[in-house]
Amino acid sequence: MSRILIIAEHDGTTLNVATAKTVTGANALGIDDIDVVVFADDPEAVAGQAAALTGVSRVLAVAHADFLHPLAARLAPEIAALAGDYSHILAPSTTFGKDLLPRAAALIGVNQVSDIMEVIDARTFKRPIYAGNAIATVRVPEGGPVVGTIRTASFAAAESEGSADVEQREAQAADPGHTRFVKVEGSDGDGPDLSSAPIVVSGGRALGSSDNFAIIYSLARKMGAAVGASRAAVDAGYVPNELQVGQTGKIIAPDLYFAIGISGAIQHLTGIKDAGTIVAINKDAEAPIFEIADLGLVGDLFEIVPELEKAL
Repeated sequence: MSRILIIAEHDGTTLNVATAKTVTGANALGIDDIDVVVFADDPEAVAGQAAALTGVSRVLAVAHADFLHPLAARLAPEIAALAGDYSHILAPSTTFGKDLLPRAAALIGVNQVSDIMEVIDARTFKRPIYAGNAIATVRVPEGGPVVGTIRTASFAAAESEGSADVEQREAQAADPGHTRFVKVEGSDGDGPDLSSAPIVVSGGRALGSSDNFAIIYSLARKMGAAVGASRAAVDAGYVPNELQVGQTGKIIAPDLYFAIGISGAIQHLTGIKDAGTIVAINKDAEAPIFEIADLGLVGDLFEIVPELEKAL
């Protein structure tokens, strides 16, 4: 039987847009039956949002106190317990999905396909390798479900025009007991989420200090944008590492991306190549970032950015 199970990513109250993009990837498989499973201590609100996604036929709401802070070690056995009913098990290729699905695949006894960017058929996919410089075509052998993560930068979010049924389910697995939630640490920023924001303003090492990064935050607030950074800026200590964009950071696909004071190393370009429009501001006219930028301005960012903000 061909049926798809998508693991919902959420914060307890709001479904992450990455799940909607995973649904679009699942729709490309040409399989009509798509289930979304929501693991939460109180899944009602998130399950309702998942049920509205176009293409979803059923939502499984699994409530348990353990899922208040869902851990991969706790969720993977739950997914393995559900796996027998599905031909495909998918999750977004985010920190959440990359942490969870390898564990689930190991318990199921199959290999995982990472970063699916294109569906050729139900068991054949394209995925980027070598920092996106080459695309590999991979085929999953018969003998078990396809377990894979969907590259969210490659798919648009599914519309919210559906009305799937929501079924309440009981947790089926026990807590393995070797991993526990301690706390979440992150920046105190109140802007949009970097992974899903339609506009991102990123700064690079040319900012020179964490204090100077204030002009990036200011421009981002003016535009309602998320703040990002190059690895060089993160390594220099200007901003926390959760803002890093690139091969070893977040792979994003905003509608509009500002690269300010970023030279454009290949690792950074890997993270933004799917952006709709790329705007580069750099004093070095030979910077690699200008090779992929749709709009470029050569000049001193400390003069240009404040003028841009005034114009806005």
